Amino acid sequence: MCGIAGVFEAEGAAGIVASILFAIQHRGQESCGAAARDAGGRILGHKGMGLVKQVLDEEVQARLSGTTAIGHVRYPTAGCSDVVNAQPHLIELAEGPVMAISSNGDLINYGELRARLEAEGVVFKSDNDAELIGRLIAMYHVRGLAIEAAIARVQAELKGAFSTVLMYRDRLYAFRDPHGFRPMVLGHLTHEGEGEPPSEGTVFSSESCGFGIVGARLLREVLPGEILRLERGQPLQSVGHAPLQPRHCVFELIYFSRPDSSHFGESVYQTRQRIGACMAAKDGALANGEDLVVMPVPDSSNFIALGYAKAKQAEFGMGLLRNHYVGRTFIKPTQASRDEGVKQKFNPLPDFFPGKRVVLIDDSIVRGTSLRKLVRMVRQAGAKEIHVRIGSPKVIGPCFYGIDTPTREELIANRMAEAEITDYLGADSLRWLEVADFEDILPGRRQDFCTACFDLDYIYPPEGFAAKTNAPSLRAFQAVL
Repeated sequence: MCGIAGVFEAEGAAGIVASILFAIQHRGQESCGAAARDAGGRILGHKGMGLVKQVLDEEVQARLSGTTAIGHVRYPTAGCSDVVNAQPHLIELAEGPVMAISSNGDLINYGELRARLEAEGVVFKSDNDAELIGRLIAMYHVRGLAIEAAIARVQAELKGAFSTVLMYRDRLYAFRDPHGFRPMVLGHLTHEGEGEPPSEGTVFSSESCGFGIVGARLLREVLPGEILRLERGQPLQSVGHAPLQPRHCVFELIYFSRPDSSHFGESVYQTRQRIGACMAAKDGALANGEDLVVMPVPDSSNFIALGYAKAKQAEFGMGLLRNHYVGRTFIKPTQASRDEGVKQKFNPLPDFFPGKRVVLIDDSIVRGTSLRKLVRMVRQAGAKEIHVRIGSPKVIGPCFYGIDTPTREELIANRMAEAEITDYLGADSLRWLEVADFEDILPGRRQDFCTACFDLDYIYPPEGFAAKTNAPSLRAFQAVL
């Protein structure tokens, strides 16, 4: 999972991009970067390993002068953990680097398309999808297609998820895959820099939470299959729109997105509250009482737990304290780093747990190792019962569209029966959300969301993938190709 940002025709564009990326830092903590077009028309870039505040500091922002910029935060789903895979990518043609590109998502046919380009002499500098998309566009453009026609052709050839911003000469393009797997929103900016005259501009972000920090107003989403063009002196234009049946990632609403974001036509925090209420309505066997407390695994489960507690009319408590200087453990690249992250990230509140029956709410179980440590921590803190409730269905398949879930044999729901998982976690009971519950949580819109990691209904299954076999993760799949 990654996050993208774009700014068009606003003073200090690189600084605005950095601020948006800071707001969506939760989408990628490993590397980041930005590129800007200066007054002379040159596209300059800077990227590095680390967080936004470390990589895109004030000195870098000053060097990336100009009124148009794009940026990216990354955690690796495909390609190694190396600065060469950081974005944006500068695509060099004969006249110099005239394009810069950032994208969020993964492609099923990456290996096939890369092999085709390499056979034609194209040299890649990285192992990720954004560079491939940029080089495909550049190839078709060099062969005579107008840039917009080249984008549309590539858009039709790609299979998978991509929400993309592209700088080309004095233009900025934003485009999205026809199914709209990953979010992408458009906003209007009125910017007043210190000592500078007010200026207006257009902004893009993976999430709307990126707009408030820069004073931008959400206008709408970039539509699935849409191509937007911004050109100096011209109004925003939609120059292409070829949508297919929406397949928005439901895990964005469950876990990945910030609660104050809105996309896919849904409020993230309200959706999470509906998830909690749905779970509580089906949990009548768990009796309420003065000793019952509903507690989230902070922070992504907070609103799920709040919705559960309200519907159950039970006490809501924050018994686990989170160290916010530790990033999201789910998106750490190795199991060892995830385990260490759990120990560093959470601490039980003293005197909170003794004598309590705890309903411990988490957004998902993937491998189960992190949650097992948390259950043990809560038990050692004095809880007399621990009832684990999961705000998503059982994860039984890898994601091929931009989330680095493990191989099927690593997923705990495929390795153990429900009773075995309960024992493994050390819980007194365990319940999941059901896939059918999305009919109530997203009324009338269930068909618009991708739930493949829960039900194996892949719209683009990789070649060789069989629903009843142990399929590789995307990273392993691409390595084979």
